[in-house]
Amino acid sequence: MHYVELFTDGELVHIVEEGLIYMCACPAQVADGLRKLRELYRYQLNCLQDPNNVTIVHQTIADSTIVAHAELQECLGRVLVLEGWDRTTLSMPEGLRKRQMNELLGD
Repeated sequence: MHYVELFTDGELVHIVEEGLIYMCACPAQVADGLRKLRELYRYQLNCLQDPNNVTIVHQTIADSTIVAHAELQECLGRVLVLEGWDRTTLSMPEGLRKRQMNELLGD
């Protein structure tokens, strides 16, 4: 399996921000999890460059991270479709925004 990014880092940040604005944490949690997996993967790539490190350890972590990252990206894609997010702008649908705001305000 190869490491592939279906969402840019900026898109993940946007999803997290939408979630924070409208108090809808679930897609934001998935996006944040992807960001953390990317940090872990990039860290492992750096570790693999150091000849003093045990390569198999860092390759094992990187390989597992690739699998987890792919699964979580697929999950985020499905969640965005299920909730009706605009896939071009990655904006939360108006109906969900209103529902979240009404819940927040106690309406």
